[in-house]
Amino acid sequence: MNKFLTLACAGVMALTVWASPARAGDFDPEHKVVIQVSENDPQTWKIALNNAVNMQKDYGMDNVAVEVVAYGPGLGILTAKSPEAARVVSLSKQDIHFTACGNTMKKVERKTGKAPVLSEGVSVTPAGVVRIIELQEQGYAYIRP
Repeated sequence: MNKFLTLACAGVMALTVWASPARAGDFDPEHKVVIQVSENDPQTWKIALNNAVNMQKDYGMDNVAVEVVAYGPGLGILTAKSPEAARVVSLSKQDIHFTACGNTMKKVERKTGKAPVLSEGVSVTPAGVVRIIELQEQGYAYIRP
């Protein structure tokens, strides 16, 4: 009976550690990079996405955190109508994070009467430039293609 109780307790403890919300926050890669996209230029968009993919290839997915932050004219990269929309969706499923500027989205909505439709997997931050600063304060390197 003691062996059973010991094994049961060990199993519960292991499950508790594995299921702990802190586990997701334990990811602290050696390399962290934020890529700014603020231009309405499909060639620049391709370069930004290529940079993100190349960093994952070179460092390994477990060794690098990559976030692409788009604002101003660069917001187009993260919209469902973008020529890069399918690639953004695919890369978001491969641990590349995409963040759209809420300020830019509000401005577009005021001008056009419609909020931009973002690609699947894109999150929104109140201000893109503030998000970049926050990430740099967390040790992220800054890249602007």
